[in-house]
Amino acid sequence: MSQQQPRSEITTPDVLGDDDVAELSLRPQRLAEFIGQDKVKESLAIAISAALNRHEPLDHTLFYGPPGLGKTTLALLMARELGVNIKVTAAPVLEKPADLVRELTTLREGDILFIDEIHRLRPIIEEFLYPAMEDWRIDVRLSDGPHAQMISMPIEKFTLIGATTRYGLLTPPMRARFGIVQRLHYYPVEHLAFVVERTAEILGVGCDKEGAMEIARRSRGTPRVANRLMRRVRDYAQVRADGHIDKRVADLALHMLDVDEFGLDDMDTRVLRSLIEQFGGGPVGLNTLAVALGEDAGTLEEVYEPFLIQNGFLMRTPRGRVATTLAYRRFGYAPPVDGLPGHPGLGREPKPAQPGLFDA
Repeated sequence: MSQQQPRSEITTPDVLGDDDVAELSLRPQRLAEFIGQDKVKESLAIAISAALNRHEPLDHTLFYGPPGLGKTTLALLMARELGVNIKVTAAPVLEKPADLVRELTTLREGDILFIDEIHRLRPIIEEFLYPAMEDWRIDVRLSDGPHAQMISMPIEKFTLIGATTRYGLLTPPMRARFGIVQRLHYYPVEHLAFVVERTAEILGVGCDKEGAMEIARRSRGTPRVANRLMRRVRDYAQVRADGHIDKRVADLALHMLDVDEFGLDDMDTRVLRSLIEQFGGGPVGLNTLAVALGEDAGTLEEVYEPFLIQNGFLMRTPRGRVATTLAYRRFGYAPPVDGLPGHPGLGREPKPAQPGLFDA
């Protein structure tokens, strides 16, 4: 890889709004400043150092995991550490191969192309990317019709970084072409508290450790949620308090936002209450639950259920969704006495035993 001056450029399909610019300012500037995901950072640091020493482009990299954990931020930091340009796009906006031609042909050696939600790539785009990723060439159609000519155009060696929240939806040929595959996990409360304190410092608002911990506990293990809640708590502190965030101010602000001590928001509460109060704790089918809540079934399954399941409030069974003992206790209900097989305390009230055939 030829030596060149460090440069960084961020391009997106749409013009960044004020909130997006603010979000960029909250992101760390170096990989060492990235909070959490220690194993991922160590692995990336080794790969980046090796690529720099060999003067070669970094291997194609795939990040997967729940939204809001820092996949895009890591890609931007990798470009900064490598001293190369990065182009940012999203799979849904790539409708035809021509949409990628300009990006790929303007990349310099070692540059990064970042594709968010890469599992949503159209099959024709995937096929177009395969020779680009392996042989550093693209096949360009000069015209349409049965006699259309194709030419093979060489491109510079680049690094593709893909990010996805649905790793299982990636096709096997696409997964096999990534040399580095990293899963991002939810953050512990201690790491999120550090994120909150750093955000408070950048936003210029006072926040003590107890206030930061209160916000972190209700952030669902996600830095993006922590930053969003921090902004709203800052607004509350500036209007209703003296501008300083402590545990009491954070609790009052989050209570106003309907975010409880478990991180459950208004929709999470509606899901669990509907299960317990309308359906006796379940089991109930997803579509039935969605109709009862007036919500799309896909939204329930992909947005709300993962957090509830991972934190022990909800369980999926072959017969449907079931509220757990923790969900009953959270809303002040006594959990049922009997249970589903292998899950004590998760069923309905016990029924009286049926008399046997030879009972008197």
